[in-house]
Order: sequence, then C-alpha cells, then structure tokens
Amino acid sequence: METQNITSHTNLLSKMDFEKQSLTSIFPTITELKTEAKSLFSLAFPTILAALILFARTATSMLFLGHISQLDLAGGSLAIAFGNITGYSVLAGLSLAMDPLCSQAFGAGKPKLLSLHLQRTILFLLSCSLVIVALWFNLGKIMVYLHQDPPIASLAQTYILCSLPDLLSNSFLHPLRIYLRAQGITSPITLATLAGTIFHIPINFLLVCYLGWGLIGVSMAAAASNLFVVIFLVTHVWMKGLHEPTWTRPSSECFKDWGPLIRLAIPSCVGVCLEWWWYEIMTVLCGLLIYPQIPVAAMGILIQTTSLLYIFPSSLGFAVSTRVGNELGSNRPNRARLSAIVAVSFACLMGMTASAFAWGVSDVWGRIFTNDIGIIQLTAAALPILGLCELGNCPQTVGCGVVRGTARPSMAANINLGAFYLVGTPVAVGLTFWAGYGFCGLWLGLFAAQICCAAMMLYVVATTDWEREAKRARKLTCTEDVDVVITAQSNGDLSDPLIYVVTVAAD
Repeated sequence: METQNITSHTNLLSKMDFEKQSLTSIFPTITELKTEAKSLFSLAFPTILAALILFARTATSMLFLGHISQLDLAGGSLAIAFGNITGYSVLAGLSLAMDPLCSQAFGAGKPKLLSLHLQRTILFLLSCSLVIVALWFNLGKIMVYLHQDPPIASLAQTYILCSLPDLLSNSFLHPLRIYLRAQGITSPITLATLAGTIFHIPINFLLVCYLGWGLIGVSMAAAASNLFVVIFLVTHVWMKGLHEPTWTRPSSECFKDWGPLIRLAIPSCVGVCLEWWWYEIMTVLCGLLIYPQIPVAAMGILIQTTSLLYIFPSSLGFAVSTRVGNELGSNRPNRARLSAIVAVSFACLMGMTASAFAWGVSDVWGRIFTNDIGIIQLTAAALPILGLCELGNCPQTVGCGVVRGTARPSMAANINLGAFYLVGTPVAVGLTFWAGYGFCGLWLGLFAAQICCAAMMLYVVATTDWEREAKRARKLTCTEDVDVVITAQSNGDLSDPLIYVVTVAAD
C-alpha cells in the first residue's frame, strides 16, 4: 500500500476521543444544534427568498388572468394544471436525481463530477421534453375526453401551446439550481429570480394590456420570463467565475455512464409527480362539479396559495438534502443525522405557522385574485381545510428532503403512492361525489393524504441507519475502494466548524 498524506497533520484520533465524539453525536449539545440550525438557515433563506420572488411572478400571471375574465382564469388554471402534471413536475422530478449525486460528490471532494452531472442531466431533460411536447399539442382533445367544459378546454389548449419554450428553459434551470446549491452557492439564483420577476411585470403589461393579447399574452410573458432567468443566471455565474472550481468542458463523457442518473431520476420523478399530480387532478375533478367555472377558478387560487405555503418547507427540504448529502459524502454520518433532526423540528413549527396563516386570511384571500363572489366564497370555505393540510405537508416535505439527501428516492415514491392514491384519492372522491361535500371534499381528501404521508416519512427518517448511508455515499461517489481516515481537529470553540484532515491510502 502506498500512503499519500493530504496534509501535514496525520495524527489519528485516539480510541477514547472517537468514543467521546460518538457520545456527543448521539446527544448533541445546544451549541451544536445552534450551529447546525445556522448552517441550514444559510442555505434555506436564499432559497426561500428566491421562491417567494418566483411566487410573486406566478401570482402576477394569475392576477392578470383573473382580471381578464372568469373564463380566462378557469382556462389558464386548467392549462397550468395540465402543464404541471405532464411537464413541469416531470422535469423537476427527473432533475432531482442530481441532488444526491452533486451534494455527495462535493462532500467527497470530487468537484469536477458536478459539472459532468450537470451536463448529463440537461441532455436527459431535453430528450424527455420531446415527449412532453407531443402531449401538449393534444391538450384540447385530452380535456374533452375527460369531460371538461369545451370553452375552458379550448382556452387551456391555447395557453399551453404558448408555454412550449418553458420546457427548454426548465431543462436548463432545474439542473443549474441544483448544481449551485450543492456547493452552497445560492445568491445567484435569488438574483436571477428577482431579475426575472422585475422583467415579468412590464412584459405582462405590454402583451396583455397594451397589445391586448389576453390569455395568450399571459402565457407568453411567463415563458419569456423563465428564459430571461436562465440567461441572467448563466451570465452571472460565468462572469463571476463561480463555475471555475467545478467546471469541465463538455466532452464524450456526457453520453456515458448514465446508469446512476437514470436509476435515481426515475423514482425521483415518480415521487414528485405522484404528489404534484394529486393537486392537479383535483383541478380536473373540479371540472366534473356543477357549474365548473367557479370551482376550477377557485382551485387555481387555492393551488397558488398552497404553493406559497409550500415555499418554506420545500426550501428547508432542499437545504437539508444538501447538508445530508455533503455530510454523508464527507463520511460524517452523525453530522447528517443531526441535520435531519434539526430540520424536521423546524418543519413541525412551520406546519403550525402555515395552518394559522390559512385560517387567518380565509375571509379576505380570494379578493386579492378576483372580484367574483362565487369564487371568493368557495375559496374562503376551503382555506381552513388547506391550513390543516399544512400540519402534515411541512414535516413530510422536509422528511422527503432528508431521504433525497441519502439517495433513496424509491422510498419517497412508495410513500407518496400509498398516502396520496391509496388513502387520499378514495377519501376525496367519496366525500366529494358520494357524501355530498362537493369542493371541500377534495381538500379533506388531501388532508387525509398529508397526515398519512407525514407519519410514514417521519418513521423512515427516525429509523435511518446513518452509518450504512455513509457507506452507500462512498460507493455512489466512487470512493468505496479508498481507505480514508478522517481526523477531526478543533480549536476548542464548538461554534466553529471542525477541520477535517484526510489521510488516503490507495493501492
């Protein structure tokens, strides 16, 4: 064996020190909890800010649709639902395969792998977009087949066709976000999202109000804004040189060894789609109710509302996924466990806060989007139930982030399948169409699904074998055949991160 010292400090931890460190990891101190919370917050806060800015942009589109006409709002809501079901959720889910690959590779000290994963994922998403295009061209026929109102289906077809450039933008945008977040780089994403939102408002006024393009203008403005975000983000990162530590030029390697990406992408996509689809299927079911324009439009507003509340747990979920992946890639399973504990605790507090918000604004929220009394009343009736859903949604979303960081997307997919389709769907359909609860019955079904999903996800997180996951991370980052000894050094201040000295012994 030939031993190469990475640094001049090669003293190994004594057995006593190692045992002391293990006991500390099982019972973390207040200082360690605060330090981990600070690390999570530093990753989550820029993501939350970027997501809030993005929500403002999406809400702007809904506001323009709502003030054109009730029919345009219903048509746009149906188109957005179909786009989420068949396009946006698919691309978002497939791209999440990058999350553990990049975060664990970065933690393992293999930064050049990040750009390779980025290039492969972009090519993969672009290929999948071709299938999505074929579906979008047939939206009108599909909606009529599903017994949707023909005028609503016609407008939805028009809206979705004008959104085709969004597939190209999202094929680049999702991988770029994960590539940067795995390195702890979040501010460029926030800046790019802010720039896109600033661009979005005048382009809407130009296309909708000045040129009078109505629903077509809203769709084209949304697509143009996303394209602007991609261009701004790439330009900013390139000019600042943020890519240099991890960047390699595209080569034939991009077309090789897609196995790990695809093995993670498929269950990741299934897990995301199963949850996203359930929300959008509710919009389709609204079209089967009496006087469908009002419930479809109200559902569009409520989905925007739950999207707003979802920003906080999803951002924390992305943060804990990165932290868990980095720590497992660095062979520090106890740090990964601590990150999971802190994140899930915060998620429970988020759930209670989100629930209180939904109850508090139930009487006034609908008036922000429309002046139609029927839509406002239906929105107010469902918002308290939506608030109850958040009690389960926040913990399960963050728990999903923990599972994603350990590269176990199949686990999340199975949980979503059981909770949303074996529990939530029968409850929703039964209460809505058989028990006579109507529109609110759909949201009661979602409540049942979220509670079941949260219970199963928290059980998985609580029973995770972190030592085993660290070994899996070494295998995923191709370091399983390397004898790695990690020595922790500290200056005595637990608020400062430990300095890890690595000694590598290779054949």
